[in-house]
Amino acid sequence: MFIASVLFTIFVIITAVYVFFKKKYSYWKDRGIECIEPVIPYGNTKPSFTNKSAIGEWVAEIYQTMKAKNVRHAGCYFLTSPIYFPIDLDLIKQIMQNDFVHFTDHRTFYNEKIDPLSANLFALQGQRWRDLRVKLTPTFTSGKMKLMFPIMTEIAEELIKTLQVESRLGPIEVKDISARFTTDVIGNCAFGIECNSLKDPNTEFRTKGSRIFGLTRLEMVLILINFTFPNIMKRLGGRLIPKDTADFFWDVIKTTTDYRIKNNVRRNDALQLLIDMMDNGSQDNDATLTFSELAAQAFVFFVGGFETSSTLMCFALFELSLNEDVQNRLRKEVIEELKRNNGKITYESLFEMRYLDMVINETLRKYPPLPVLTRTCTKDYKVPNSDLLIKKDIDVFISTKGIHYDPEYYPDPQKFDPTRFTEENKNKRHNFAFLPFGEGPRICIGLRFGVMQAKIGLASLIANFKFKLNPKTELPLKLDPRNFLIGILGGVWIDVESV
Repeated sequence: MFIASVLFTIFVIITAVYVFFKKKYSYWKDRGIECIEPVIPYGNTKPSFTNKSAIGEWVAEIYQTMKAKNVRHAGCYFLTSPIYFPIDLDLIKQIMQNDFVHFTDHRTFYNEKIDPLSANLFALQGQRWRDLRVKLTPTFTSGKMKLMFPIMTEIAEELIKTLQVESRLGPIEVKDISARFTTDVIGNCAFGIECNSLKDPNTEFRTKGSRIFGLTRLEMVLILINFTFPNIMKRLGGRLIPKDTADFFWDVIKTTTDYRIKNNVRRNDALQLLIDMMDNGSQDNDATLTFSELAAQAFVFFVGGFETSSTLMCFALFELSLNEDVQNRLRKEVIEELKRNNGKITYESLFEMRYLDMVINETLRKYPPLPVLTRTCTKDYKVPNSDLLIKKDIDVFISTKGIHYDPEYYPDPQKFDPTRFTEENKNKRHNFAFLPFGEGPRICIGLRFGVMQAKIGLASLIANFKFKLNPKTELPLKLDPRNFLIGILGGVWIDVESV
């Protein structure tokens, strides 16, 4: 009798769980929307939870599957949460730009109480995001970029010296050398601190910065759970940034800010611009920042700047090492421009390097730093030319990588071809067929800064060195499933020879 009772209880529990998931997973079918078949309990996220593939990869597969079915939009599931999945570029433009008022927020997690650095511009929502975006926009004007330009070129000279020494010892792992360069640039521009990562690869700035993206499997799963159940996880003390890393950056920002204010020290960097906006007692100025806001923005400038730009440089050098004709054409352009400017890279000359711009854009197409863009519906939205109503709080996934590899927009998408980005070819494409930094009002605020430092680094390297892929590099490249951006397993190893 007891055994029968236990078996019956188990049967009831299993049945209840099954019915629960079947109901959850009928959301899109009930609305007549095509959907990839979900798997209990993962929905469509099993590859991320089991470390089989990076999020950008399986989201791109959903895009390709649904594009083949010739649908404008589709649905998928993040665990049990329904995700709206637009395919049509006109529809994506509506969501990201024209009807932005319905989709103002990212799908993000932050816990300001115990993890204040997580409450940054990328993560904040609603009016707080709007107010902060207005305050921070002046930080990245052309005039401010020009002020920080000399810092970047000085560190680029150190990059050349470092590579001249280290390339004699064997092949170079280009993600590492690129990250050391961008860490030094961002450390200077965001904190006013000489990180010296190029001289010492084990400097604390470099190791702590790497820690943010070098997540353990458990940390990766916990972050996915944070994103799925943000309100519950906030109450349970969920974090986005590892505590040791957060404490390090908080202390650095606090010490540097206090020193500058106390000693009236000023520098032409992003931290100074933030300090100038910090609230020093005047409540009348709408453009003021609290210290917590300043610290969170300085942190996200550092993290976003060093990781996305170093990844961009790494993949550009990888493709240049495989495509000698592209490398030679780029070197010819850079050297000719340097000759016109007494051997120096100037702010103005960087914009004259048209082919460099094409190489950068083609790299961003093949390896978008954000392979998935997210939005959250902040008020009910009737999808144009459809009976579908997207309810408030439904999340949206836009597959950047899926779009960038769509042969309708980029024939032979696996091929590295910078001429896709001549003015003539760009004008032939839909303006939302290229989304490396997002689009609309929530486009990445620091994209010009990130691209500029990558251009300076690449121009400096290509003018002084030749690059060839070393057999140590495993092909095809394998992406790290634990990285929300784009990480590479095994590294990219390249032989370097002075020009």
